[in-house]
Amino acid sequence: MSRSQDPHKTFLPFGNPFRMMKAKGSNLSPKLLDLLNTFEETLSARLNKLKPANKKDVLSFSWMKAAIESLCGIHADIKVLITALELPVCDWDDKWIDVYLDNSVKLLDICIAFTSEISRLKQGRLFLQCALHSLTGASSNKFVSARSSLDGWRKHVGSKNPKLENCFSVMESLARTLDLPKIKNSSKGKVLMRAMYGVKAVTLFVCSAFAAALSGSAKSLSDVQVSETYLWGETFADLQTFVNTEIRNSTNGSFAVLKEIEDVVTGVEKLYPVVRDCVGVGPVGDEELMKCTLDLEKSTEKFADGLNLLGKEVDGFFQVVLTGRDALLCNLRVGGDVFDQMRTNHRLDGQAVR
Repeated sequence: MSRSQDPHKTFLPFGNPFRMMKAKGSNLSPKLLDLLNTFEETLSARLNKLKPANKKDVLSFSWMKAAIESLCGIHADIKVLITALELPVCDWDDKWIDVYLDNSVKLLDICIAFTSEISRLKQGRLFLQCALHSLTGASSNKFVSARSSLDGWRKHVGSKNPKLENCFSVMESLARTLDLPKIKNSSKGKVLMRAMYGVKAVTLFVCSAFAAALSGSAKSLSDVQVSETYLWGETFADLQTFVNTEIRNSTNGSFAVLKEIEDVVTGVEKLYPVVRDCVGVGPVGDEELMKCTLDLEKSTEKFADGLNLLGKEVDGFFQVVLTGRDALLCNLRVGGDVFDQMRTNHRLDGQAVR
């Protein structure tokens, strides 16, 4: 796991992409304005629930799980809005479709990177289980085996995951597309693009925080500037500042970011010298050995449970994105020529969907 202390790096700030909308709801019918308000109020409520009472809870599997659950809900909300707008895909501007398909591929790639890192951490857990199993055995070489397993964990947790490292550039690319196409003659299109901006901004924020927590580096954090003309803008800015500040403070000289990983690392560092001193001479200080072993066993169990739950949420989000993409492509098939054109630009056997 990378622990490099990279210089503070942020994505380019993005303002309100709908500058032509001088006031929210300008030129919108009461029905469209109500749909937009409902979406933005729901988004604000979801963001508000993500701010924990204790800042240290940000860097935990439980917060990350809640953040991904919120993303799934937000992506479901945009589907509800699209249905309510009664704006058939055949009426979508080609630019909207192009942006949506391109962004969905990026999100799938990011999900794959997260899944890869979660799988890698699960592999590291095997070293811990082997060490604990060795210490409960009666073999004369149990301390040698335990020390070897602990060495394996230390090496594994300190290594880098290329897929996770590569997803940082994917998120930068995603950030550059936040400024969506301008809408001139379609009120429904304006509502749709405005809502999609909210989905993209929150998705980018959560994914960047997720990557920073998993990598142990704040270099992937985004600082998206959102206009207060959105009903969710102030809540978003408050949450983003809260979360990013805590992550940056915690990565300053820290070996691990996530609390569950930090607890395991601490347990290993306490147990390792005790096991090392026992090699060749037998147990010295049985009470200390038992205490350190029990502490590591407890932290390893919490670590494993958190990983499993988080992995399921990431898989769920992957399916949400993939389902939405497939639904759009199915609707495009009805358009015949339109689908053929989009299929040329966005191959289904691309880097994420293969």
